[in-house]
Amino acid sequence: MPEEIRADPPSTSADPSDPLTEFATLLARAALTEPEAGTAATLATADAGGRPAARVVLIKQMDRRGLVFFTNHDSRKGRELRQNPQAALCFWWPTLERQVRIEGRVTRLPETESDAYFRSRPRGSQIGAWASRQSAPLGQRAALLAEVRALEARFAGAEVPRPPFWGGYRLEPDRIEFWEGREDRLHERRLHTRQGDAWTSQHLYP
Repeated sequence: MPEEIRADPPSTSADPSDPLTEFATLLARAALTEPEAGTAATLATADAGGRPAARVVLIKQMDRRGLVFFTNHDSRKGRELRQNPQAALCFWWPTLERQVRIEGRVTRLPETESDAYFRSRPRGSQIGAWASRQSAPLGQRAALLAEVRALEARFAGAEVPRPPFWGGYRLEPDRIEFWEGREDRLHERRLHTRQGDAWTSQHLYP
């Protein structure tokens, strides 16, 4: 099993050589101050032609390999990640006046890991994953609801398996920037860049 990052109480001094642990601490704080949106982040992707797109996703797992989210592989973000597997995440926590920007390469999770997470989802969400042709045109909502009813009948009394077109992605960070609000818009910005297994750190102008 990969080493999990502990969410310890916040430290008064950040270790520039270990931005992932600093981020995990902030994430734990945000889960307390913003329980409805602490793990929400804007995910930015771009297609092969460079056209960008952004949407909010929920980060479901994190360890030293990276940050994990789940989606339909045929959704717009899934298609774009096939074409261009580089992406960025942006977390904004207004109660903490903190922002974290994370960039890196995205890879699909092994099927066993996607299976394990799918089994933990509420049954309604499992059915919904089968019913939704995510990002495809939908004529009327009634068609979606009819598909849900048909799937409920199909899987009645049985475990709902993970759809083959649905699963997880891991963003492996190579750039992490911490932003902290300051008076007069003289914000603090610290950029960490991965070089091999090590991180370098520098301050940025606000």
